[in-house]
Amino acid sequence: MYGNRAAATFHSSPLAPELTGTVDFIQQPYGVEVIVQVEGLPKFEVKNGSQIGPHGFHIHEKGVCEIGNGEKPFTTAGEHWNPGNQPHGNHAGDFPVLFSNHGRARMIFFTDKFEVHEIVGKAVIIHQGPDDYKSQPSGGSGLRLACGIIEEV
Repeated sequence: MYGNRAAATFHSSPLAPELTGTVDFIQQPYGVEVIVQVEGLPKFEVKNGSQIGPHGFHIHEKGVCEIGNGEKPFTTAGEHWNPGNQPHGNHAGDFPVLFSNHGRARMIFFTDKFEVHEIVGKAVIIHQGPDDYKSQPSGGSGLRLACGIIEEV
């Protein structure tokens, strides 16, 4: 399966209307290289007891990115993708958090928890707050700022 590629373009929510970016998934011999580039992330702050930033970043079960009424956008994407029924922190869809640098984040990482063909049609989500990698099932990362549907390239 070496050479397979997929990508998603983020759609923003009313919670982060300036957020734009992409994520690429490139099949490698022993796993998948993930490359994410985003702009328009909100500033770090603690607001009403909720932390904004660094930002949780995950693959979610369903490739549906509906904003709804805007108060809890992208809930249609379902929960974290977890095909192995693992505890949180070890879900196939659990990724490192995105750290904002004046609204921008760039990150490249490698995972061997899936192959590219397994994630096509799923959604990738950027959350308002950090993932604690232990709370079940979603890590307490808060509201969803952006969503993209993973498509084969």
